[in-house]
Amino acid sequence: MAMDFATIFGLGGGLFLVMLAILLGGSGLAFIDIPSLIIVFGGTFAVTMISFSIPEILNTQRLIMQTVFMPRDDVQNIAREVISISERARRQGEKDIERMMRNISDKPMLARGFAMILDGIPSTEIERILRQEVTAMVNRHSRSAGVLRRAAEVAPAMGLIGTLVGLVQLLGNLQQPESIGPAMALALLTTLYGAILANMVFVPLASKLERNSINEAMVLNVYAIGASSISRQENPRRLEMLINAILPPAKRVRYFD
Repeated sequence: MAMDFATIFGLGGGLFLVMLAILLGGSGLAFIDIPSLIIVFGGTFAVTMISFSIPEILNTQRLIMQTVFMPRDDVQNIAREVISISERARRQGEKDIERMMRNISDKPMLARGFAMILDGIPSTEIERILRQEVTAMVNRHSRSAGVLRRAAEVAPAMGLIGTLVGLVQLLGNLQQPESIGPAMALALLTTLYGAILANMVFVPLASKLERNSINEAMVLNVYAIGASSISRQENPRRLEMLINAILPPAKRVRYFD
């Protein structure tokens, strides 16, 4: 299974540096406190669920796994492939589209576009339907990024709540010196856990999810434009121009040059 090493190295490297600094300064066990973990991790998860539905939370978990383990499609390679398919379909006609459908099972949107072509659906309707799918995908990913950003807001707040709980315990037990240490640990470690969770996990993952969503939307829009152009039996050179119109300058293709 392919992995996004930038995400893995970035997340793992950041946490490793924090752990290294902790270990170089003394015992790492001093930074492990079960009540603090319960308040920050459990509280963040519970409060975030108030703002979203369970399906949205589960979809966010699925997208996080895709962010780490699924390779991103290169939009330039996809654009060249779609133009090549358009050339072949224009030369050989509708029967070849039926044969090509067997070889694009890994491109479900393009396969749906071909199916609509074979069903005789007008090209404008094909493009409208496929673009609606792109919009729905972007909205789903936006909600998932919102879940992560909401969790990033909640985690430091839960750390602050834990700090206040620890201070109350500390001030309420000044006559018992043995209870001061655990209360101080709770007060300080919850803030640390909340800051790490928000700024080293949730915010970076939300940013990566949004970036991947933009890339995926470009790829799906290329499929939508390609299916519509093939339906109209347009010159592939025009398809190249249409595709380049939605791509950033650095990603534009020169298939016929």
